[in-house]
This record gives sequence, structure tokens and C-alpha cells, in this order.
Amino acid sequence: MEKLRRIAKPVSHFVIVAFLWLGVQLPAAHAGIVGTEAIMSGAQAEQDRQRIAAVLERADVREQLTAYGVSPEQAKSRVDSLTDAEVHTLAGKIDQLPAGGDSVLGILFAIFIVLLITDILGLTSIFPFVKHRR
Repeated sequence: MEKLRRIAKPVSHFVIVAFLWLGVQLPAAHAGIVGTEAIMSGAQAEQDRQRIAAVLERADVREQLTAYGVSPEQAKSRVDSLTDAEVHTLAGKIDQLPAGGDSVLGILFAIFIVLLITDILGLTSIFPFVKHRR
């Protein structure tokens, strides 16, 4: 038992000095709260870049770019060099353009809903999957 105490005392002193030395040498870690906006803005920017790239891949857009004297590769490199705010603005403007192609799908969906409601109410008989009360 005496032999164990003789060994434990210098070892404990060494461990204490080692912890104190490491505490002085290593800088303290600073943590901060990352806001949802910061995370979402990065994800949103990536989605916007993908949407713009998909628009640039369309054949009619490529033809129009070529007609203006801009190669599709140049347009893609210019989009890649835009900031996140500029990409978000550009993607928002693409949605507002009449030639975006999304408006036709929306109109067809609205017509389908109107016809479905009139069929459910019994005013029309267009869809065979709607059961009418008679």
C-alpha cells in the first residue's frame, strides 16, 4: 500500500500540471447560435441556382442566347459568378415571366378542379370515377 502511495503522488502531480498546461495552450472554443435564415439562405440559393441552370438547359433558351451572341457556357459561368442575393432575384423574375411554362400547368390544374367540383355537385358528368347520387 505504501508503494502505491509513493507512485500515485508524483503521477497525480504530473496529471495536474499537464491539465493546467493544456488549458493554457489550447484556446477556448466559442460557439454561437446559427440562425435559421443563414441556413435557409444557403439552401435557397442552391435551389435557385439549380432552377436557373434548368432554364438555361432548355432548347429554346439556348437558341435565344445564341441569337443574342452569348454561348450557353458563358451564360452558365455568369450565373455561377452571381451572389446569392442576385441569384434569388433572378429566380424570382423567372417565375414572373409569361414564357416560364409553369403557368400552363397551373391553368390546366385549375380547369380540372373546376370540372371535378361541378361533377361532384352533379352539374356535369365528365369523370367516370365520380359517383353521382340519383
